[in-house]
Amino acid sequence: MPHIHTQPNHHDMTVSAWIVRRVGGEWKCMVHYHKKMDVLMQIGGHIELDETPWQTMANELREESGYDLGELAVLQFTTDRVAETGGGVSHPTPIMMNTHLVGDEHFHSDMCYGFVATAPPAGSVASGESSDIRWLSQAELDAGAANGEVLYDVAPAYRFVLKHLSDYQQIPADTYSVEKPAKPTVTYKRGRPGGE
Repeated sequence: MPHIHTQPNHHDMTVSAWIVRRVGGEWKCMVHYHKKMDVLMQIGGHIELDETPWQTMANELREESGYDLGELAVLQFTTDRVAETGGGVSHPTPIMMNTHLVGDEHFHSDMCYGFVATAPPAGSVASGESSDIRWLSQAELDAGAANGEVLYDVAPAYRFVLKHLSDYQQIPADTYSVEKPAKPTVTYKRGRPGGE
């Protein structure tokens, strides 16, 4: 999806997937070759105006990696899988959030989700997406970051995920609904949402 907010100093909200799996007894980290940036980086994209963050995450996973939520565990600090919100739809908690300048006075505020896979994705990358998917070790990420092949912040972010992997609970990612709430949980007494 293209940028939504395009004026100087505007922010777009994005999601990213930090996916790890054991390959031959070693933790490997998923990256893909971003065709517009010419660099290896994590899976992710812009939150579209008609999507929740979790819907976007599910779509980006499917399109850019071939994974469906049912193939992954999402990293969470608690085994309480879904918070009761009185009518809202609960999403998993990101493991990190950050804001970065992507050029032309434009910012991305990114909700970073950690995932654990036990196998390669069952699906294929969507047409038009980069099919250059790689599983790299931390040492390979560090080397790639040093020579400019890997986006500068990918290696330290994956280092954080791997360092704290045992601190998290691995919850089946499809525990969390990609549906939107069916009924309003608040009522505006004056005006309307998004209006005067």
